[in-house]
Amino acid sequence: MTKKLKTDQLNSSKTFSFEDNLVLPMIYGEGDKFLKTIEKNLDIEAVTRGNIIKLNGAEKNINLAQQILENLYNLALKNNEIDEGEIFGLVNMAKNSLSSKVDLDVEQIESLCFKAGRKLIKPRTKKQADYFNLVKKYQMVFCCGPAGTGKTYLAVAFAVWMLKTGQIEKIILTRPAVEAGERLGFLPGDLKEKIDPYLRPIYDALNDMLSFSEVLKKIDAGFIEIAPLAFMRGRTLSNAFIILDESQNTTAVQMKMFLTRLGENSKMIINGDLSQVDLPSGTKSGLRESINILKDVKEIGFIKFDEKDVVRNPLVSKIVAKYEGFEKSEGVGKEYISKYKKNDRG
Repeated sequence: MTKKLKTDQLNSSKTFSFEDNLVLPMIYGEGDKFLKTIEKNLDIEAVTRGNIIKLNGAEKNINLAQQILENLYNLALKNNEIDEGEIFGLVNMAKNSLSSKVDLDVEQIESLCFKAGRKLIKPRTKKQADYFNLVKKYQMVFCCGPAGTGKTYLAVAFAVWMLKTGQIEKIILTRPAVEAGERLGFLPGDLKEKIDPYLRPIYDALNDMLSFSEVLKKIDAGFIEIAPLAFMRGRTLSNAFIILDESQNTTAVQMKMFLTRLGENSKMIINGDLSQVDLPSGTKSGLRESINILKDVKEIGFIKFDEKDVVRNPLVSKIVAKYEGFEKSEGVGKEYISKYKKNDRG
């Protein structure tokens, strides 16, 4: 690697090696793109020769970089898939760590891994690890946070895993079709054609874990149900994993209706982002209200992701942070933020 640092940044260096150089391409990425990401985000310089790597930069930063690389090496030895999301997650943890170690080590990652169809699922941030534990512990979990933090993807992954392992009989995926005002009858096409655009993120997550044909077969057989929120009314949802996505766009009445559908041997995940409410002006978000009402119910888990948990391109983290800062300065969501900090629990 050839990143050039300023003189005042070259105050420390560390050299170490990896025993198995056959896995190094997995760690460094094609064209060393993973290594370049680590360099750029931690302000270090990495020089590689064979299985030896030398890190130059501030001592704390090179210690964090070494920890990341060693974690990646251990994952690669076990043939775990490494992609950009993995790198971004570890880099974000490193940048926001108060110690000289990454918060989530490889042993913790492996203890929380599970197979959802054809995909190995593992936490990429400390908060994701906390989320994994909450979903395992509670029947109902509220998960809030910005785009790119894995809310929908991880919930679908848990649902697929529980269906595949026989812990549930059915996956139910829903969201409010706010943009259509839930007046789906006015849209052209059959029900599937009407609701598919609103459920695209859920389909994308399913198709990442199951083949396209398998998804269709499970939908046709009734093992996976994808429907608008209005279709939940009057039902008792038992032996199922139920996911409500974009729940910030539910009304208070809709949210109460949905939460009271929970039946025996079921799990319910409520995902949302209170900075993205699309309800008409003056309409209270059912997500905001339900958090305030249910915050003291010990049988319910709550978790909030923030920009530190974004596992997409690091630029997304910066965008989210800027918007959150603006919204706080303008007073947007202050009541919600203060209550969540007080009541976030696991």
